[in-house]
Amino acid sequence: MEKLTKQEEAAMQAIWKVGSGFVKDFLEAHAAPAPPYTTLASTIKNLEKKGYVDAKKIGNVYEYTPSIDEADYKKKFMSGFVKDYFENSYKELVTFFAKDKKISPEELQEIINMIGKK
Repeated sequence: MEKLTKQEEAAMQAIWKVGSGFVKDFLEAHAAPAPPYTTLASTIKNLEKKGYVDAKKIGNVYEYTPSIDEADYKKKFMSGFVKDYFENSYKELVTFFAKDKKISPEELQEIINMIGKK
């Protein structure tokens, strides 16, 4: 799975939000500031080439559908992120946020409780 640019990730967020649709649908769902229509259309074509969306021609337009689930992308992205920046250690990731006071003791306890339930 090829890594996405920030622009492609923003487009995928809109695509996942809408599900199947057309460029105009994704433009409406895109986070502000939305790119111009032609820029988004080009980005979606790149996503198709990379295998992130499937296209189906309907008349003169294409309907796009995500070909990868958002949760699967998040898992893959986070695995690579943790590997690249935290020596493949989720403990190091949590420690980083705890030291930087980005996670509260209460939130950390919630995480511990979730781990204990599994």
